[in-house]
Amino acid sequence: MRNLILAAAVALTAVASFAAPSQAGYYSYDYQPYCFIKKIKSYDYYGNLIIKRVRVCR
Repeated sequence: MRNLILAAAVALTAVASFAAPSQAGYYSYDYQPYCFIKKIKSYDYYGNLIIKRVRVCR
């Protein structure tokens, strides 16, 4: 009886260890990342203002 319980516990942990990583990479087909435009201001060598628009997605 003790061997049966031990074998069942080992089998349960083996099944749980394979199920967790397979759920970690699951994404729905309707997944849309949140994107927005960020303006970055900087100056060139001559002191002129340069505004760059960068798309940032999360």
